[in-house]
Amino acid sequence: MRRTSHADMNCSIAAALDVVGEPWTLLIVRDALYGVRRFDEFQANLGVARNVLTARLKRLVEAGLFRKVAYQQRPLRHEYRLTDKGAALFPVIVGLKEWGDRHGAAARDGRPMELEDRATGARVEPVLVDANGGRRLDLAAVRAVAGEGATPETRHFFERLAFERATTRKIARG
Repeated sequence: MRRTSHADMNCSIAAALDVVGEPWTLLIVRDALYGVRRFDEFQANLGVARNVLTARLKRLVEAGLFRKVAYQQRPLRHEYRLTDKGAALFPVIVGLKEWGDRHGAAARDGRPMELEDRATGARVEPVLVDANGGRRLDLAAVRAVAGEGATPETRHFFERLAFERATTRKIARG
């Protein structure tokens, strides 16, 4: 079944979901970040149907997240290696892991997986930090505004939100 494309939306999140928003895709990327490279390893670990895995890997190669590299000639066999573009999903995967550790059913009895520093072995506690100010990002401390690539429709949307926020604050104060 074909999913609806979000290509017409002026939204980076929608564009990202067009590539990684299908079921299984982020789990495949997760396993690749762990070091899985071969089809049979992905299939065995995920339990995904072979035809579904084949289709997802093909799409990830076409999208430039993986490159397909031959590791055996007879019979010809390939492995799937993350590209820089695919590896750039690491913070997304870690963010989902952290959310799942706090709110997901799999973490009821503790975190199913931890991250540790390769050099020291110390446990890593991931946080989202503003690179400019060095502060931890918090929903209450930031707001979304139109960026340089915003279309007129997107600018109007954010202007309307700003107006509604200002109106709500005035009503609350007054």
